[in-house]
Formats: sequence, structure tokens, C-alpha cells
Amino acid sequence: MRRVLFILLCTLYLSDIHAQDITVIDGKVFQLNDIKNIKVTNENKTFDGKLPELLSKDKSISLFYQALEATHLNDSLIAYIDMDYSVGKDSTDWTNDNLCIPAAQEYDNVAYMPVRYIKYTVFAEPDEVFANKYGVTNLEGLKALARQLYDPMYPDDAGISDLTDRRNSLNRFVAYHMLPFQASYYQLTAVDGPNSTLAGLFNRRKLDIADWYETMMPHSLIKFSFPIGTASGLYINRRGIMNRSDSRGVMIEGAKVATPEEMGNNIAVNGIYYYVDDILAFDQNTQNNIIGAERLRIDCTTLSPDFITSGARGHYTKSDIEDGKYGLEGQKANAENNSNTCLGFKGQFTKNFKFDDEQTHVHVRNRVLSFYSYQGDEVIFSGSFDVTVKLPPVPEGDYELRLGSCFGYGCRGVVQYFFGTENNMVACGMPQDMRPDGNSIGWESDKNLGNTLAIQNFDIEFHKKGWMKGIYYSSSENPNGTNQIDHRYQPETLRKIITRFHSDGKSDYYLRMKQVLDQPTIAMAFDYIELCPKCVYDNEYYNEDKW
Repeated sequence: MRRVLFILLCTLYLSDIHAQDITVIDGKVFQLNDIKNIKVTNENKTFDGKLPELLSKDKSISLFYQALEATHLNDSLIAYIDMDYSVGKDSTDWTNDNLCIPAAQEYDNVAYMPVRYIKYTVFAEPDEVFANKYGVTNLEGLKALARQLYDPMYPDDAGISDLTDRRNSLNRFVAYHMLPFQASYYQLTAVDGPNSTLAGLFNRRKLDIADWYETMMPHSLIKFSFPIGTASGLYINRRGIMNRSDSRGVMIEGAKVATPEEMGNNIAVNGIYYYVDDILAFDQNTQNNIIGAERLRIDCTTLSPDFITSGARGHYTKSDIEDGKYGLEGQKANAENNSNTCLGFKGQFTKNFKFDDEQTHVHVRNRVLSFYSYQGDEVIFSGSFDVTVKLPPVPEGDYELRLGSCFGYGCRGVVQYFFGTENNMVACGMPQDMRPDGNSIGWESDKNLGNTLAIQNFDIEFHKKGWMKGIYYSSSENPNGTNQIDHRYQPETLRKIITRFHSDGKSDYYLRMKQVLDQPTIAMAFDYIELCPKCVYDNEYYNEDKW
């Protein structure tokens, strides 16, 4: 199908049909001016025009849609196909031997997207939520609610009345409900289905499964979590564990997202939307008690909207587990015998990532069970790479930036880290040799350390050296470490402390990773990052948990 699609696109170009006039839906090529007449069904739901049009037809969210129109943010949900995208001579199906990329002990069979889609996800409060919980029944009431939420957080912008200004309170309110990628209910966390084997790898009695994303409100972050037990489901900006307070005694319910079964026709050609049962806001409560008060452990496959919309995040390969959902098979250097299929990305067309395709190759590894990787997948940099990544925005405060990765392989190379704003980045210490494992820097297993106090003292000293052990992942606190994906028990799976910094809550911050060895077979696993606030890493009352 991918090869046929690529040929069709090339044929259209050669037939003097302008690139701006075509689009592709479900593998079929159409004229853009016919887009409103296209209906393609998928899982018994209908794609019917663009996302704003679909939202306008749902009368149960009429007040939210009024605000969307009043702020003109409906215009930000129109894009669908990047007509400037091109992959040139690169493979768009998994048949190119030159794109079997070595990564540690395996080879990843890489292909590129023939089309770069641009899509969105929107969360909307039904009218009854505004009315019943907040007494809001019209646009003026919603404006007043938005001022109440955002003016205390942004007092300098309190007088901005232009609803189209991104600093206006209603504009902020609406934009915070929008994500710059399409993700279904089971794509927003590692709970990837109603009976998710992947979710079963986490110890969910210690921590709820969670992921964080940048929204379309400038400099804002949103949290999704999926607890188990009586509170099971997908939540936004929730804090706690299961149906109880977290280890610091805090419980914030958050807003629950409607399940796919509770939604009707909610998928458009360029996005998807969901109901929520409470308001969403990046207000003082969210910034001070959730986003700015918890350790943010962020899987690197969430850092670009392109990784998500393309399906690269959570992409599976063939195996005999769950009807082919997971697995790592065919780790061969030639495409014909390698079923470990991965999606590659280009520097010019990967939002939040900057790299030169001539020296840097980037692809997202497919999701694999029982692997030295958080959530089972990771972003791979290979070649003499030099990659700059825009980090997720965090509220004002002091933070520690950490990188979780798999060390101890000869192909990992030596990396120099840089951090800062886009035009002011500084080196973070000396280049880090990623080829030795933790034993070379004094790593010791909990089993050998013995008692709890000795383990705690080791962690303190290890942290002073700029390192942390990996995380407890799936099993109980078992010092025998029989489960290979319990990262704390492995000297290969470590967290490197990159730097500490102060966020002003308004600026964008970047992490640059430059390979200093000139070897074509170098491959770095960019697995997860942690943005840890000072109230967590340096708290006189609570030690940071090991989970």
C-alpha cells in the first residue's frame, strides 16, 4: 500500500497537478477542493470533513465551540497534509537494505512516511458540565470563568480583551484543550488497550501510568494518567495513586475523559475529540500542585507531534504475542528478513527536533516487551549525530533535567550535552562516554548493599556524582532483580543528570546531544527524560521515590 501511494503521488506531480491541490485519505488520492465530500469509514466511525466542522455539529458542546470560534482557534485546526514534505529517494516501505540500521545488538528496518499528516486532538466540556458545576450557560459566563482561572496566574495579561490574542484568558482556556497531534484514547498513555499487556509491566500500585504533553496554549503542559482499581480510566491533570493520595498525601481528582464507547462520531479527517467531565485549565492549581510539583518522567517518543500522528509511538512488529502486537523479530541486516519495522524522520519535518539529515539519522523503535526501555520503545539517533530537542514547557521554578537511557554497548559512543534557550546553549560538563555500563562509575546492586539505610546512602552519593540508578519498573521491590526490565537492578539502565536550571515559565528550553566520535555505526537510545522540580529532588521531609 505504501509503495502504491508513493507511485500515485509521483504520478500526480508528473501530470502537472499541483502539490497544493492533492490530499491523501486512507491511501486514496483526492483533490483538496473535494475534501468536504469525502467520507471514509474506520471502526464504524465516519471521517466527515475537518475537525472544526465536526465539532460544530455536536450540539452537546455548543458553548465550547462558541469559544473556539470567538477566539479564532478553529482556524488552528484546519491543516491536514504538509505539501512541502518530501522523502526523495528514501524508502517508503520496509525494503531498503541501506535502511537496516544497527542499534546495539539488533538491526532496525526503517522506512519513511510517504505523506506527512498534520492532525489534532481536542477535549471539550459538554454544556451540562459548564452549567451544572460552574453555573456557566453562555459565552460571557465562560469569559468570566476564564478570567477567574488565568488572571491570577498571568496578572500582566489580565487587561487583554482581544479574544484572538494568545495571552487573552479565554484564548488560553480554549487552547489548553487542544493537542497538536491526533491520539486515540489508548495512545495517550502506555495503557494501549482495554486488556493491555504493556500496562501490566508497570507496578500500578506504586504509581499511576502517566504521560505529559505540550498543548496548543503557549508554554503549557498537560498530564494524562490511567489508574487502576475503582478509579480506572483516562484522566487529565490527576494526582494520586489508584483511588488514594500519593506518597506525599496529595489527591487531586482531575477530569475524566469519555471512553470510545461513550463517544459518538468523534473522528474527522484531521483529528479527534473527546468529552471531559470537568474543566481543563493551566491555572494555579495545575501549575503549583500537579505539573510543577511532581517528577515528570516523559517518554521520548512523545516529544514530537510527528511521532504520535504518524503512529511511530506505539508501533508494533509481528510476533506471536497478542496477535502480533508486540515483539522483536528478524533482527537482520537485510530488509527482506527483518520484520523489526520502524519509522524514520527527517530533520526539516520533525516538530521540536532539529538535525541535519546528512550526518544524523533518527527513527522511532517499535514497541517491544521485556526490553531495556521505558514503555518498550525509544528514539534512536545514529551516525555522527547532532540533535537539538525542544523540551516540554514547565512552570516557573527550579528543575533537574535527567536522561534515562541504556548504556554499556560499544555502539553508544561519546556524547556532549548542551542546555539552554535556543540562542544561548552551554555545554553541560565533559563529553559522556556511553559505552561502559554503570559498573565503571561505581554502580552497586541493592542486593549487595543490603539494608535500606545503606541503599539510601548509596543513592545520595551516586546522585552527587551526577547519576541515578534506573527506576523500579514492573515487579515488586525485589533485590534479586530477576526481571530484566526492572531498570534499577541493571547496571546498563541509568539516569544521567544533565543539569539543573531555573525555568521562568515563559521561555522554551532545549537539550542538544552531539556525538563526538566520527563513526557511522554509533547509535544512541534516547529513551526518556525527567524534569524533576526542586521540591521533589531536594525535599527535607520526603525522599524521592524509586519508582
